[in-house]
Amino acid sequence: MAVAPEVVVVGAACRDLVDDDPRGWRRGGGATYSALTLARLGLRVGALFVADDLAATSAELDTVRDAGADVRVVPGSRGPIFINTETPTGRVQHTPQVSDRVDPAALPDGWRGARAWMLAPVAAEIGDGWASVPGRDALVALGWQGLLRVLRAGEPVTVLAPAASPVVRRADLVGVGRDDVDRTTRPEDLAAFLHPGSTLLFTDGERGGTAFRIGDEPGDLAARPWLSIPIERYVDPVGAGDAFLAGVFAAWIRPQLVAAWQGPDPDLRLGAACASLILEGPGVYGVPTLDAAQRRLMTSGA
Repeated sequence: MAVAPEVVVVGAACRDLVDDDPRGWRRGGGATYSALTLARLGLRVGALFVADDLAATSAELDTVRDAGADVRVVPGSRGPIFINTETPTGRVQHTPQVSDRVDPAALPDGWRGARAWMLAPVAAEIGDGWASVPGRDALVALGWQGLLRVLRAGEPVTVLAPAASPVVRRADLVGVGRDDVDRTTRPEDLAAFLHPGSTLLFTDGERGGTAFRIGDEPGDLAARPWLSIPIERYVDPVGAGDAFLAGVFAAWIRPQLVAAWQGPDPDLRLGAACASLILEGPGVYGVPTLDAAQRRLMTSGA
């Protein structure tokens, strides 16, 4: 009998159309990076994807499997396709193909008792029904950015303002970047959508970010800032935020991963180590192993 996953990762496998890959596209998505990061950190991962045939049979997906994850693709499903155009005012995305929703009914029965869940949408494919899937005592992490996109086939991707939702309210750990929201949005505004006792990771690129623990009263936030860890070379920024969130979550699930770190905030430290290392490699091939993440955590200055 197969052993149940320690953590279940849910989301879409997207394809970004590019010129620098012989296939003309590159596999991505928060669920791909999250599942691979957690697996390479030694956790027992079950990953449920919606993905079209090309993404489902990609070398990147084989990399996730090779890391030890139990990967399941919903039969006949589609993930999103993105065309990214860099402009003087920032990146503009178009989508020739939207994503299917991930149906909770597609979960293997043996996975439903997992004690940790990573909801990692990239194209709003995680519906409100997922809020009631994890058990009451399970830990839930959420990459919020993927719920803030609106995709319509053949049109530019538009952005939603953060708002209340059952999935956001259920999450114990929520990651969102400063670039994912309007510049006037304050952490206090975002915290109003989370439950008391949860943590908001408000990332700010190379400047690091701040973790806010949500208190019982409006505006009651306990802040833990973190700094990014210097890198040796810069190759590819894609997946850094996902690797950071997954690294923090891994430390929550298995505190022994950071037992050797005697400094403050070991969970944020592991997340920063994972994020710094992924910047040094191309795409999913930059996702670090546990040994590499622990070396970076211990040898870089605090």
